[in-house]
Amino acid sequence: MAQAPVPAPASATTSRPLDRIVAVVNDAAITESELEARTQIAMSQLRRQNIAAPPPAALRRQVLERMIIDRAQLQLARESGVRVDDATVNAAVARIAEQNGTSLPQFRDQLEKQGISFVRFRNDVRDDIITSRLRDREVDSRIVISEGEIDNFLAEQAGVNAGAVEYNIAQILLRVPDNASTDRIEATRRQAEDLIGQLRGGADFARLAASSSSAPEALAGGALGWRTADRLPTLFLDAVKDLKTGELAPLVRSPGGFHILKLIGRRDATEGRLATGPVEQTHARHILLRVSELTPEAEVRRRLLDLRERVVRGGQDFGQLARLHSVDSTATRGGDLGWLYPGDTVPEFERAMALLKPGEVSQPIATPFGWHLVQVMERRTEESPVERNRLAARQALRQRKAEEAYLEWIRQLRDRTYVEYRLEDA
Repeated sequence: MAQAPVPAPASATTSRPLDRIVAVVNDAAITESELEARTQIAMSQLRRQNIAAPPPAALRRQVLERMIIDRAQLQLARESGVRVDDATVNAAVARIAEQNGTSLPQFRDQLEKQGISFVRFRNDVRDDIITSRLRDREVDSRIVISEGEIDNFLAEQAGVNAGAVEYNIAQILLRVPDNASTDRIEATRRQAEDLIGQLRGGADFARLAASSSSAPEALAGGALGWRTADRLPTLFLDAVKDLKTGELAPLVRSPGGFHILKLIGRRDATEGRLATGPVEQTHARHILLRVSELTPEAEVRRRLLDLRERVVRGGQDFGQLARLHSVDSTATRGGDLGWLYPGDTVPEFERAMALLKPGEVSQPIATPFGWHLVQVMERRTEESPVERNRLAARQALRQRKAEEAYLEWIRQLRDRTYVEYRLEDA
């Protein structure tokens, strides 16, 4: 029996440009359509930050490199058993919509109007959460801070706290692989010096960062944001502390590569890290619910109001209700957050907590983590800030080490990842 003509070859020819593979990362492919979608998101991000976009080919290469690193992390996460449930993704997307001042349906419409698939955006959010959890496990959880390091940090900070300075720095990182040859290192150094020459000639730092930097914040123009000295890598602090605003630092070499640093601004810190007098602590507990497609915001608020009524009017135990209903990790201990210092919680939570007397329960409040009921159990004043200062010192040292350790971990992961480029201008 004669077979009907098969139109597959023509169809394949038509669709090939959309599905063409532009890179292979270990055993996974990155397609041209994926690259184009991510490049569009990057363009939108640059526009929102008023950063001039680099040439299209340079931006595509930069975005592709980000995708390669992301793909390598996701592969490692999958092999390591890291997972994220739908409820967590839904809550994160809802927070992003809220931060953009829109409802979830409006946010979805805005994305579609920009040509960005909501499904793809949601998958990207899931991937971001997965890589964040991978970082927690592979990097942050392995950082050790010794008591001696804390003692040294406190000694350095003694008498300096009142005049603490914050630095606003931008960087361009040119990565150097592990075991790079002398010629490769020297070529990277020349490339860095060429970029410094362009910058001194008036080139825009943010635009060069977006096209050339290997650092995570490249598509934010290289901006690290305002940081106190204790939150900066020592190499960076030594390079910028004597600069004037707008100046470039001498080229900095680290195990990860070459760093071009620019001091964007300097200011007095708004508050010191170390306490100098009595500190009030609050012992509190909470119930956390999150918005999802199945439980929209109105329903979450209604449930929390019902739970509040059961405590305030019905005399039910707050801790027992937290065990039954809260989605926070503290649910197993009745929502107990322990003794909190000022600054230990996000501002929205802290403001609500400050208005409560011991035993009182708040109205539902929204934070970046979801919706909460808060109950203050008791308050006390700690006369000696010694332990608080040691905790602050430990956190500052951990944050400093974590950033350096993460960049080194990313570099090593990238170096051991098999990558085959198939993009013509890569």
